[in-house]
Amino acid sequence: MRTSGTGERASLQVSAEVGTWLNRRSGRAGDWTAAQLVTAKRGTSVSVVIPARDEEATVGAIVTAIREELVERHALVDEILVVDSRSTDATAEVAAAAGADVVAQDSVLPELGGLAGKGEALWKGVAATGGDLVVFVDGDLYDFTTGYVTGLLGPLLTDPAVGYVKGFYHRPLTGAAGSEADGGGRVTELVARPLLNMFWPELSGFVQPLAGEYAGRRELLESIPFVANYGVEIGHLIDLLEARGLDALAQVDLGHRAHRHQGTPALGRMAGQIMLTLFDRLERYGRLVTAVPPATLLAQFQRGTALDGVDRELVLTELTCEQRPPLASLPVGLRPENLLQDTA
Repeated sequence: MRTSGTGERASLQVSAEVGTWLNRRSGRAGDWTAAQLVTAKRGTSVSVVIPARDEEATVGAIVTAIREELVERHALVDEILVVDSRSTDATAEVAAAAGADVVAQDSVLPELGGLAGKGEALWKGVAATGGDLVVFVDGDLYDFTTGYVTGLLGPLLTDPAVGYVKGFYHRPLTGAAGSEADGGGRVTELVARPLLNMFWPELSGFVQPLAGEYAGRRELLESIPFVANYGVEIGHLIDLLEARGLDALAQVDLGHRAHRHQGTPALGRMAGQIMLTLFDRLERYGRLVTAVPPATLLAQFQRGTALDGVDRELVLTELTCEQRPPLASLPVGLRPENLLQDTA
């Protein structure tokens, strides 16, 4: 694969490994229909996990679409679970009314206490479901289609060598100045992609390494740790690459994704969490040794009371890299299969 441009830049190439992977392991959601996947399923069970925090406006439509199309019309999905991540609105009620099973994030494995963050909700979702394959879908999508689920399941149900599938899509960014067709994914382009290219160039072929839509085999998902916050996705890719190799990973074009965008300060905090996760993995896998670990206190400024002559208010956030261990490493009494028996 060559870059666009002229002169010397036109001769740049990704590595042969990445180029081969892009051709072998990239697909489109339309490559598989629900009916074809039901045939390919052959007794494999499928769970869909939807982490949701204050998503009463969107989660009901997502659950309804999956239930009507992939549970009732096509017997592809066996379980829809919404993990209510400490919502203050009617997310849980709306999801339940639409037909999902709903669990409060902190009610799953309460013996371990509760952590804050998206990764915690995902880890708890794996623990509280029983499917051989687990599909993750964000709860804030405005234009969700069931092609997201079938697209992610396609490689897993048709190729036993694939263990984990990442989605990618066009992500518009709409603001006062108009709409930019692919302006979403700012943290990906400004933080995640440059760092991955520097330290794990094998992952440079992923179009959207931070995408919230992906799927994996249970045995694989239970074998890796989950960072509790927004570092969870980049942690997954690095850990799975190290454990299983690039060819066990795939990506699928899901088309278009519109969702609620976060403001710049929130994206800054997200970027900090992702960077801490990556530095943690650099140390864990011996790729970089630093004399002083990264500081974890993030200072940001917003309009407010003057501070020492500066017309800004100082906002401090303690960034963390708290992680949940692989579910398979938990004591026998806390393992997912026992949890499911206890809550049946």
